[in-house]
Amino acid sequence: MIATRYEALDAWIDAHFDEEVRFLQELVRVPTDTPPGNNAPHAERTAELLAAMGLPAEKHPVPAWALQEYGLQSITNLIVRRRFGAAGGEHRPAAGLGPIVALNAHGDVVPPGEGWSHDPYGAEIVDGKLYGRAAAVSKSDFATYAFALRALEAAGGPLKGGVELHFTYDEEFGGELGPGWLLANRLTRPDFLIAAGFSYQVVTAHSGCLQFEVTLHGLASHAAYPETGIDALQAANRLLSALYGYNEVLRARRSAVAGITHPYLNVGRIEGGSNTNVVPGKVVLKIDRRMIPEEEAGTVEAEVRELIERTVAASAGVRVEIRRLLLAHPLKPLAGNAPLVDAVLRHGQAVFGVPIPTSGMPLYTDARLYGAHGVPAVIYGAGPRTVLESNAKRADEHLVLSDLRGATKVIARTLLDLLHAEAP
Repeated sequence: MIATRYEALDAWIDAHFDEEVRFLQELVRVPTDTPPGNNAPHAERTAELLAAMGLPAEKHPVPAWALQEYGLQSITNLIVRRRFGAAGGEHRPAAGLGPIVALNAHGDVVPPGEGWSHDPYGAEIVDGKLYGRAAAVSKSDFATYAFALRALEAAGGPLKGGVELHFTYDEEFGGELGPGWLLANRLTRPDFLIAAGFSYQVVTAHSGCLQFEVTLHGLASHAAYPETGIDALQAANRLLSALYGYNEVLRARRSAVAGITHPYLNVGRIEGGSNTNVVPGKVVLKIDRRMIPEEEAGTVEAEVRELIERTVAASAGVRVEIRRLLLAHPLKPLAGNAPLVDAVLRHGQAVFGVPIPTSGMPLYTDARLYGAHGVPAVIYGAGPRTVLESNAKRADEHLVLSDLRGATKVIARTLLDLLHAEAP
């Protein structure tokens, strides 16, 4: 009876939970600051720990020529493959013998920044919370997914299909060298995806993101003779006003997806000028334009480019260069994701004892890369009721250990639902 198998999964996870916490601590203690993005050492340590648990990982290093374009130092992506039932091909079970379920989490993370009251790489446990950079997003789900798989195997009973752990290292720079690399090189072809989550919610859609580097070229001159120069900063000031005014237009474009409100444009970085007594001859802006799932990326890009070019044209003598840094398409719910959604909702409510909502979120994630290959996906893993509660990407990021335990049970039960086979 499948209910008895759920109980066996839960019991195994409870019995091995201290080991799971130690595993997560080891992962947090190896920095993966991106930039600079020297993440192969973390993959090596992860592979070593997985092998010790009986989960050998394939190592897929990204070549140097691909890393250079993104300004990263090293990436080695990992795949753990487990097959159940009769053997199939290298990347799939035999036809008719169940689905492949991929579990993806990323190990790269933004640098810790200022304001920590705990060592960001100490993995200290205080009052039932584990503190550290990436403790919540998303090294926690390295642990959630690995121990859910181990529980599934240990609990026994017939299964069909397979599970793959995809532990990747390029989410912060867009994912193209993480899951994108594995998919583009045909190293995996899953039927379903569960991607690293941030909260109790089951996320089925998310926003997209378009990032630009905009360079305004004027002519530097001595501040005593401003008429001999062309002030790029004045042109940038005019452009900033136009860009922020554009947000009033975007606020009127409402998404029908719960959890996502409207598009937004943010200017995240400005560089320019050479000295206080010099008319600035060059200013660089970095722009982030969030897209709701209803928007089409090509249309959005053309609209932003036209606004920038039209505004800069009003500043005589200033030349503009626009370089796309990132294009992350929105994730839209795909047909066929119902078995994932239904299972996670049902088991989330059973394990945590509270209603588990489905929603979208205004972030972008690696899940979209699987969606682009037609893989039905949900985003779910260890986390609090809301993303902000964990201080993800802020000082004192942490994970409540009871949430780690519960999420591991939810994932293990969901895998059982997707892969269980009737006893012969």
